Amino acid sequence: MGVRKVGKYELGRTIGEGTFAKVKFARDVQTGESVAMKVLDRSTILRRGLVDQIKREISVMKIVRHPYIVRLIEFGQVLASRTKIYIVLEFVSGGELFDKIVHLGKLNENVSRRYFQQLIDAVDYCHCKGVFHRDLKPENLLLDTVGNLKVSDFGLSALPQQGVGILHTTCGTPNYVAPEVLGHEGYDGSAVDIWSCGVILFVLMAGYLPFDEHDLPSLLRKTKAAEFSCPLWFSLEAGSLIRRILDPNPKTRIRMGEIKTDPWFRKDYIPVSQCEEEDVNLEKACTVFDDIEEKFIYEQDKGSVGGPLIMNAFEMITLSKGLDLSALFDRRQDCIKRQTRFVSCKPASIITSSIKVVAESMGMKVHSRNFKMRLEGVSSSNKMSMLAVVLEVYQVAPSLYMVDVRKVSGDMLKYHRFYKELCCRVEKIIWRPKKGEGTSASRE
Repeated sequence: MGVRKVGKYELGRTIGEGTFAKVKFARDVQTGESVAMKVLDRSTILRRGLVDQIKREISVMKIVRHPYIVRLIEFGQVLASRTKIYIVLEFVSGGELFDKIVHLGKLNENVSRRYFQQLIDAVDYCHCKGVFHRDLKPENLLLDTVGNLKVSDFGLSALPQQGVGILHTTCGTPNYVAPEVLGHEGYDGSAVDIWSCGVILFVLMAGYLPFDEHDLPSLLRKTKAAEFSCPLWFSLEAGSLIRRILDPNPKTRIRMGEIKTDPWFRKDYIPVSQCEEEDVNLEKACTVFDDIEEKFIYEQDKGSVGGPLIMNAFEMITLSKGLDLSALFDRRQDCIKRQTRFVSCKPASIITSSIKVVAESMGMKVHSRNFKMRLEGVSSSNKMSMLAVVLEVYQVAPSLYMVDVRKVSGDMLKYHRFYKELCCRVEKIIWRPKKGEGTSASRE
């Protein structure tokens, strides 16, 4: 069995992956606490000039402590080996808010309003601290065990700077970014986050994006002109608020205070109790990496060689609902539909070769190594363009494998369409238990 330890933490499967970092499930072996471990490669950070961005993200998470924001673990916030940097975060077990949208198609107005209220509470708190997120989207909104929102991923956020009120960096996700970000005259970080919140509210209630085109120029044109229409099932009050938020002119766009006094927003609104404030010295927070070279932690890797990673029982339980492991193996259950993974009884080599053939037939470029695959859309004319996906094969029993599929980049709706098509095309290698049939893992 492959076991990797970083300091006092035992690392498990990858639960998220981006361009510059991976997020792994981890467990504090001393307390048993589950955490999320963000893993960054030192050489990549230096080569791409990302040191300031990583410092900024850690600094922001030290500043913003709110019930609806993912928490930086108080102790051991940043660890480092000679090749990696590790950031220890709160483990949020309810998945992404986007999973819920994909599964249900759209959310009803009352449910959407509750998530929107929590989002506005979190974002308003950040703005009061002088922090602007700049990459708000459903994929960066997680849900805890009781269904409350948790804002994550502050990698593109902006910190307060004395005497600086206008931002200039072009960043964010095209479908959610405000039109003024694409200009060259600077923008107000608060107005930009408000625009993104409006797009999110539209997606929650509609089940699709207000601005969605196959090519970037058309998308930008529609965004700048605010060319969208609300579906018939939107109430007049909700539609009115969304149109005031998705105003392409940032000077006349509704402000945060006006949102919080809007009658539609105020319905059933319960302000959240704030976390206890901490006195954070921003300059001190920004020096988090300065002496890290002198504090290398012990990193131990006892990985298995020559086959797929073996998933231990503890990881399997965290992937399931409580202690019932049947959801891992029955693709008809809600958990599997949302989490984009499937189970196969075929040999691992057959699984990877089958996926490779299908992915290439879908116009994807395939990179394989040690039962891990990266698929990339390469043609701008292909419906899979700008999409990057990682698949990893885990052994969960002697003749049973789980294929975990994760989006690395690209639109989430496009990703779920890709996953559905992939499963249809590799149907022959997917195992489904017959009705009433259990699994050795679920019976143990």
